[in-house]
This record gives sequence, structure tokens and C-alpha cells, in this order.
Amino acid sequence: MRSRFHVRALLLAGSLLLGACSYHFGPGIADLPASQGWQPLPIGSWVLNDGLEARSMVFCPRESCTRQGFAAVIALAGQQARDMETALSESPASLGQAFARLAAAKAAERRKAQRKQKKKPDAKPEARSATDIARIDSTEAKGVLVTIRSLDTAGREAVTAILYGREADSLVLAVAVSQTAETARRDALAAWRSR
Repeated sequence: MRSRFHVRALLLAGSLLLGACSYHFGPGIADLPASQGWQPLPIGSWVLNDGLEARSMVFCPRESCTRQGFAAVIALAGQQARDMETALSESPASLGQAFARLAAAKAAERRKAQRKQKKKPDAKPEARSATDIARIDSTEAKGVLVTIRSLDTAGREAVTAILYGREADSLVLAVAVSQTAETARRDALAAWRSR
């Protein structure tokens, strides 16, 4: 599976989205403290989807951390929880494919608009990254590790670790994004323990 991904763009978009929220900051994540550069992000007044609860989110910017990172604990309820649990348990690759389909649909719309304006449509871009998905189930939680590697620059990658499990009627997810698999796993586990 191939996709386009830019860590900085993802972190910037997430920060901007969170910055637009009210200034109610979550409790943070104990194992990712401010003394190590982790900053809690505002989670109050989230207006995203029914059935989604943001419990805590932290970000470690380049200025205060040697490696940028993001970690969060969210909970899903109802049909969203069931759908997410099924996707993560049975076919985590389908999540990446869904995002790739969205990106392809947007690109097709742009090319169609360019043809209507009688402009030469942009050529379909070649894949610039590749995505690998692996299970990281442990005694504490089930999980997946998604690694997106640049095909242009050797050694450049972004890793998302997702740990998940049931808590009453909710599905709780601990998500961490980092530049290495080891760091993403560690940060996701820290977020999982703080749930």
C-alpha cells in the first residue's frame, strides 16, 4: 500500500485543529511530562463527531524535544467504536486504504476542475511513500504499528502506534506519532497507562 504523508503537515494540522478548540487543557500524560518538553493540548469543547471523547493530548515540539511527538487518549462509543475495533482487529490496512481513496478522490476532482477550465491536468503523482502495518499486541492491550517511509529520502519515516481496548461500553485508543517505531510504541504505552 502506498500513500503520501508528511509528518510536519500532520502535526501542524493537528495543532491548528486543537488550537481552534477552547482553552480547556486535558490532564496530560503522566509519563510524558512538561519537564521533558511535552505540552498538553486543549481538548475542551471538541465538536468533532458524536461518540468521540478526547481525554488527553500532548505534543512535544521541535524546540523543546530532540524528537517531535504527539500522543493522545481518545474514547469512541456506539457504532464508531464497533467500526474502529473491527477495522483495527480484522483489517488495519483498510484504514490506510480509506485515507488513500480520499486523497485519490480529491486529486481526481482537481484534475476534473482543471479540464473544465481547459487547463492541462496535473499528471498523476508517483508514490513518494510506502506504508507498512504490523501488530504490536501486548499483555496490556492490542495494537497496530503503522510506518510510513519516504521513497525519496532513505531513513525518513513517521510511525503511528495505536493501542486499543474496551472500557465498559467505550473503545479506548492510545495513539502516538513519532519518527521511530521504538519511540511511538513507548509514547503509546505511556498514553495507554494514563487512560
